[in-house]
Amino acid sequence: MEGLEFHGLEWMFSGVLAVVFLVTGMNKAFRYEQSRKNFPWVKDVPRSIVRVIGIAEILGALGLILPVLTGIYPWLTFYAACALALLMFMAGTFHAQRREWSDAVITMILLVMCLFVAYSRRGLVP
Repeated sequence: MEGLEFHGLEWMFSGVLAVVFLVTGMNKAFRYEQSRKNFPWVKDVPRSIVRVIGIAEILGALGLILPVLTGIYPWLTFYAACALALLMFMAGTFHAQRREWSDAVITMILLVMCLFVAYSRRGLVP
């Protein structure tokens, strides 16, 4: 029974992360002006970098769910979670340097969730 709970928690984290990264990624990649309003740091970063971050978040969100859900290359979920964790580590460092403490805390929470998903999916790696 404990394994099922762990598995359920992993799916819950994966779902929450996928929604968060899909929504924020879509805004950063395709709605630049809205991102400038919602994320103060966007004004200080080149538009092309913001778009790349958004696309990475979209791909990561899809990678958290689709491979395991479809059974097609399910090991990709581990790498998607690791890549998003790395992205959140860099974002947290960026926000801390700018003294944007609330954003740094949020990114660190997302980092821990990504690491949990990666840890729980490590057995799928060939």
